Amino acid sequence: MKDLKKDNVLKGKSNYALGILCTVLIAISSCSKSTVENNQYDLIQPKGPKPSWGPTITPQMQTVIETLDTLSPTPLYTLTPQQARLQPSPADAAMRVMRNFNIPMPAMNVDTMGREVPVQGGNIHVRIYTPKTGKSSYPLIVYYHGGGWVIATIDTYNASAQALAEQVDAIVVSVEYRKGPEFKFPAAHNDSYAAYKWALANASTFKADSTKVAIAGESAGGNLAVAVSIMARDNGVRKPLHILSVYPIANYDFNTASYNQYAAAKPLNKPFMQWFFMNYLNNATEGANPLISLVNANLSGLPSTTIINAEIDPLQTEGGLLADKMRAAGVTVVRQLYTGVTHEFFGMAQVLPEARDAQALAAQRLKDALK
Repeated sequence: MKDLKKDNVLKGKSNYALGILCTVLIAISSCSKSTVENNQYDLIQPKGPKPSWGPTITPQMQTVIETLDTLSPTPLYTLTPQQARLQPSPADAAMRVMRNFNIPMPAMNVDTMGREVPVQGGNIHVRIYTPKTGKSSYPLIVYYHGGGWVIATIDTYNASAQALAEQVDAIVVSVEYRKGPEFKFPAAHNDSYAAYKWALANASTFKADSTKVAIAGESAGGNLAVAVSIMARDNGVRKPLHILSVYPIANYDFNTASYNQYAAAKPLNKPFMQWFFMNYLNNATEGANPLISLVNANLSGLPSTTIINAEIDPLQTEGGLLADKMRAAGVTVVRQLYTGVTHEFFGMAQVLPEARDAQALAAQRLKDALK
């Protein structure tokens, strides 16, 4: 295994020539699944030049961003939260790319059902993904979607939750926490913690094993995954066996190296992050709260953690800082930085080879922890 003290950078490699050869020979021989998939990826090509904010962007990632620009040309941070929630998402853009390049939707190998979870002041909804592998009991993953605690839903991040359920062979509980500005900090954090406790208490009712539990999330949800683990530790609740935190919000600092380098990136950029904080926090001083600025939290005693970052992302630097802080606190951490891709890439495995690889890494880390 690679040294856990070092961050690994995965760089995309072109298999174009091999893909062409596979296409030619497919009628008379069988090519490996990975070769066919790589050829599928190579067919995805952008229309314009690389953007100035992303000189290293891959062709596939650029195609998704170009498509998003056609679907949702207005910067979301210029809209109200209510208006922004109605706009097409990066996930919608990835689906459009699949249609444009005749990439079929893979079979869904999970069943889903909804449950209502009581929280302070009301109820929230969760979606439970159960693999179709017919087991009597499964490990449990509690998953939190992204969207800056302001926009997006469990539907927006369906691909990620489904992928984890299928690849880990685990039940995934995807949490629809309440969002700002209607529900300010710490509402999303408290809802997420309540949902985690509910999942532990009710696991047996949906074939999950509460002794084999992990926690996962993306962006704001990546923050929530770590924050809920801290809350569980501090309140004597069973801690997860593993944390998967994908490009987490981990700091309230708009002047880091990646914020400066990718201030104008898409789909996430500096003004968009400032908009998220404005709509979730009650005031700027809450940005220092350790549940927001995880890099300032007491991280000791947390479980093994996987942090996944995208290169072209304002949050890249704080993901690395969080990994460093966790290691300093004695936590075993693997951090992977994927080059050429942007924030929101993780759920796009059908159009991005980096997403396929990131999901495989996440699934293996979760499997190892949930044995």
